[in-house]
Amino acid sequence: MTTPHTTIPPAGPPQNDPALAGTGETPTTDATSGRSGYLYRNVALHLAGHPESILKVGEITRAIGAPSSGAVFEALKKMAAAGHATHYRDPHHRFQITQPGIDAAGTLPPAAPRTRSGGSGGGRQSRPAPVPRPNGTLYHPRRLGKGWDVEELRRLRAQQVPVLLYGPPGTGKTAMVEAAFPDLLTIAGTGDTVVDDFLGSYNPIPGGGYEFVHGPLVTAMRDGRVLLVDDATLIPPRVLAVLYPAMDGRGVITIPANGNETVQAVNGFYIVAGHNPGVHGAVLTEALASRFTVHLHVTTDWDLARQLGVPKQVVAAAIDLNADLTAGKTVWAPQLRELLGFVTVRDHLGMTAALANLAGIAPEDARDDVTAALSRHTGTPITALALGKR
Repeated sequence: MTTPHTTIPPAGPPQNDPALAGTGETPTTDATSGRSGYLYRNVALHLAGHPESILKVGEITRAIGAPSSGAVFEALKKMAAAGHATHYRDPHHRFQITQPGIDAAGTLPPAAPRTRSGGSGGGRQSRPAPVPRPNGTLYHPRRLGKGWDVEELRRLRAQQVPVLLYGPPGTGKTAMVEAAFPDLLTIAGTGDTVVDDFLGSYNPIPGGGYEFVHGPLVTAMRDGRVLLVDDATLIPPRVLAVLYPAMDGRGVITIPANGNETVQAVNGFYIVAGHNPGVHGAVLTEALASRFTVHLHVTTDWDLARQLGVPKQVVAAAIDLNADLTAGKTVWAPQLRELLGFVTVRDHLGMTAALANLAGIAPEDARDDVTAALSRHTGTPITALALGKR
């Protein structure tokens, strides 16, 4: 049985939220006035003062003496959308501060994007601001359903809907997850990945002896963090099976190597996996596919590539090559990663060298196809980058 592709649910106000019951309040949307900024700061600072606590809307409302639990709920949703808080639904709406939220010290995040018509509701929203990744580079959000990918991934985490990202290497799968989840832990899958890489192992300690050091799966479960299993389909299926007890309703695993230690997942724990179908050795088993409700195809955003400075002729060549790749006429095509690398090389070495380098990084059995496409669209004879004579 193949897991169906699932439509991501649109955002909407909570229905019959227990946190608002009996208050006579409904969620408000005023997030631009000075009063709202003052309320947001009070809410954020209260959460920051209780970093280990997961608090209900009503609890926060009473603690800060706010007149409206609906307004507090709106402030909390804004925090969660900015990655400054984690939103749990179990079934009460509860929130916990994240490290980025602590670092923000109650500062109001950028205002939500306005619609293209200039209004604040209805219509199609403009692209939100780029989101910083841990390495300092910026991720540019892309459309997903009725929203944007970063926002929707955070929403799916809150609803405990697991996601499998698939598509060619270099299309931005890892970058998207890093932008969405500041508390991310990552396992880079290979054919040599073993169970210890998930659970942990014994390491020598100074003075002799060994101690058990827990792995990233255990850390993510105990701390309520996100675990990205990148290139998951390169990992042997018997090793991947270590994830399945953590992903079922109980959220419990045991560690045989450490005396059958039991680990219980706490709220916030979430698993995302990445899959590159065209990579040699990648096998998507039914057992793995069935664990993920949403299978999300990630491709290169050609409009974004142009906006980031990739010449339109090079983008056109890449589009042709990707069409040939889909049709089985070639074995490789450049994605966003290679196109952004092209811009870097062009800025340092010039256009001719950048074109030659893009041809040179192609696998040998696809290099003729790449050089032909680049030459056709740029009108320039191209060979792979090499040193010239002295």
